[in-house]
Amino acid sequence: MRPESLGTEALHSDPYANYPMLWVVSWDEPQPYRAFWELQKRLWRACYEERIPDTLLLLEHQPVVTLGKNARKENLLLPDEEFQARGVDLVEVDRGGDVTYHGPGQLVGYWIFDLRKWQRDVHRYLREIEEVLIRSLGAFGIESGRSEGATGVWVGNEKIAAMGLHLSHWVSTHGFALNIDADLRPFGWIVPCGLTGRGVTSVQKLGHTVSRAELEERIVCETEVRFGRRAVRSGPEALGKLIGEPLLVR
Repeated sequence: MRPESLGTEALHSDPYANYPMLWVVSWDEPQPYRAFWELQKRLWRACYEERIPDTLLLLEHQPVVTLGKNARKENLLLPDEEFQARGVDLVEVDRGGDVTYHGPGQLVGYWIFDLRKWQRDVHRYLREIEEVLIRSLGAFGIESGRSEGATGVWVGNEKIAAMGLHLSHWVSTHGFALNIDADLRPFGWIVPCGLTGRGVTSVQKLGHTVSRAELEERIVCETEVRFGRRAVRSGPEALGKLIGEPLLVR
């Protein structure tokens, strides 16, 4: 099914006309975490069965703390009921990594990518996603980089973007969380990513004013370059049509 038939809009299509397609789907309002975890599972199946192309979901979440497969409960610095009282959901998930926080003002990118059609190299895949974020931030004058022994994107000793992925049969889910103008106080209620003695920062905290839309656009451009993809914008309803089932997430 051609993307145009679903009312999609191609991005930067001329130089990438012959590249494999990348669906980019964006939600404006903060979304519930659990619903999107279930959505990722459905998209994983569709991608694995080659019913959809690689897909990048871009959104913000309602407040939630997620615990990856390697998470230690001691990295939660509040009792479970206190998180609930503060309006923060707690969810154990299948991604790699330890404990992290998601909330409004943080751009989350979920990568449903088929590495069978790219490169079966998990380490390079992680590094390329980091490079997309580093280059995107650099376009707005924010110097960032990697930290030896830790994933994600860093500005000095402070993390500006966390990463956590899950890979099954060479098709990935989960992705990154980039702090734009998020409230950083909830990171003080956990040990972010299980790393002690290190901080968390944001685009706003660094003194920059960059909109989510601007960062999204740059991330999509850099993804086209780094992964050799042709980005095509789709709304949630169009994506639901493509996978043959309605999306309950609004």
